[in-house]
Amino acid sequence: MPSFDIVSETDMQEMSNAVNQVIKEITTRYDFKGSKASIELGENSITVIGDDINKLNTVTEILRAKLVRRKLEPSCLEYNDPEDASGGCKRQEILIKQGVSTELAKTIVKNIKQEKMKVQASIQGDQVRVTGKKRDDLQAVMALVRGMDSDRPLSFTNFRD
Repeated sequence: MPSFDIVSETDMQEMSNAVNQVIKEITTRYDFKGSKASIELGENSITVIGDDINKLNTVTEILRAKLVRRKLEPSCLEYNDPEDASGGCKRQEILIKQGVSTELAKTIVKNIKQEKMKVQASIQGDQVRVTGKKRDDLQAVMALVRGMDSDRPLSFTNFRD
């Protein structure tokens, strides 16, 4: 029986490359000379530090541009509010979204059932498995999910015939 998985994965190698490009640009730009602006990639987050709120916003805009250039969706990032850091600087934590959240998975399954398609959708951890008898039904589900408004980029993996 054909099936596929709906997942939300961020390529951490590409994320690391984008952050390294931002670091390189910060060190070479004239408006950041003598600035304490920096960016650091953690396990599932990015920490941005700037002298003031304007420098912080500039660094996040550079990051967003580098992500688009490396074919990563900027919607995979969740920005927390800027907070004060030591030395009169500002710090912002940016979370990297991984996996399909439970609410989003329930919404996907609900939308598939509302369309009355001849497929079965089940939530399996941080992914949704869709199984059907015909490939055409599965492709219709893919089109439906692409048309949905989600808070993170979704992709389809593990397509089996």
